[in-house]
Amino acid sequence: MKYVVSWQPRSNATEEILTRALQVFRKWSPPEGTTFLQFLGRIDGPGGFAVVETDDPALLAGITAIFSAFFDMTIYPVLDIEEAARAGAEAIEFRQTV
Repeated sequence: MKYVVSWQPRSNATEEILTRALQVFRKWSPPEGTTFLQFLGRIDGPGGFAVVETDDPALLAGITAIFSAFFDMTIYPVLDIEEAARAGAEAIEFRQTV
């Protein structure tokens, strides 16, 4: 399954807190069982996104637990657009039969 993880600094973030977040990030590595397809930083500064594949959502929970002291995070389960479009088309077809 594919997920998009969004993060932005917590409202109480200071230079000191963000420096500590970078220290933790430098020592961290993605756990086995996850594939980080993309790591993206927002060009306006506050936060970023990661596109991650894993069959074990508990691994994502572990990752967010490490960084939740520094960032507010949201995780969105996603589909490739072809799959999402196919599901949408099937839903339209079903509704038209009712």
